[in-house]
Amino acid sequence: MTAKSRIDGKKILIVDDEPDILDTVEELLPMCHITKALTFEKAKALLETESFDIVILDIMGVRGYDLLEIANTKDVLTVMLTANAMSPENVERSQKKGAAFFVPKEKVSDMAVYLNDILEAHEKGQNTWSRWFNRMADYFEEKFGPDWQKRHGTGVR
Repeated sequence: MTAKSRIDGKKILIVDDEPDILDTVEELLPMCHITKALTFEKAKALLETESFDIVILDIMGVRGYDLLEIANTKDVLTVMLTANAMSPENVERSQKKGAAFFVPKEKVSDMAVYLNDILEAHEKGQNTWSRWFNRMADYFEEKFGPDWQKRHGTGVR
């Protein structure tokens, strides 16, 4: 299956306090049914009243970790998306709190590929973070230095 065919028709909630990010992600995923939220309150209400296949959460500005906890209670695959919270600590926190993936905003153009990875790994009962690490290893080594995951205890190998 291609990335587009695996995510085709999926219902996705995107939460970010930057309207341009919401619009960009929506444009990148025309094959999906997109719902957007600019605030924690709107996203919380949507998570409590609607069902989604995937939730994409900004960390800063919309209380992304609080929304992750809500998404986890609904058993929704969740992707953390960030620019300002780019740190090994936030990668580790996202993993430990149950996110399926962590995407830097500067890599948002590959969102369909990442979502495909998540869905494929989930379907096969595999760890979504292993896929993430394989795709993002070079990027994060450049950002955080060699062997950063060992120094920060992410458990991602």
